[in-house]
Amino acid sequence: MTISPKKVWFDEASLWVELSDARTIGVPLAWFPRLLEASPAQREAFELSAFGIHWEELDEDISVQGLLEGRGDMTREPRQVA
Repeated sequence: MTISPKKVWFDEASLWVELSDARTIGVPLAWFPRLLEASPAQREAFELSAFGIHWEELDEDISVQGLLEGRGDMTREPRQVA
């Protein structure tokens, strides 16, 4: 069974995703800098697929699997702590 996104919304600090298995996941927008810096209209311009969420204009893709595993943006290298 594939768990897919059914609904996506935002508040001031978080991305919320309702899943097909009735769970709701909330993650900080800070995990996804492109979404954090985007306008409300850009955030709302997403497409749902069987496996995740895509923002064409922002070049952002978030998988349900990644959300369930607690992964943020994997395209940037982690910051080094001094």
